[in-house]
Amino acid sequence: MIQTIEDLIPQLKSQILERLDIDYMDQEELDEEMPLFGEVTGLDSIDALELTVMLEQQYGIKITDSKTARKIMVNIRTMAEYIYENRQI
Repeated sequence: MIQTIEDLIPQLKSQILERLDIDYMDQEELDEEMPLFGEVTGLDSIDALELTVMLEQQYGIKITDSKTARKIMVNIRTMAEYIYENRQI
């Protein structure tokens, strides 16, 4: 059971690295404050769709609009905060 947002962050990092098959980075390198998309990670809109599916499968969070997705997926911390406040599972 997730107690705090801080408990959720390492779990989320692991899930993202595994789900997106990122082998060029490890959990320590994936800073929760760095932008998820762009030059540093190389993630793109296809990866955003994968993360949307992951949020629904792992946490029961359904995101249906791209504006909401952009607000949630700024970085790992914003994702963790949203999951913590809205998780269904």
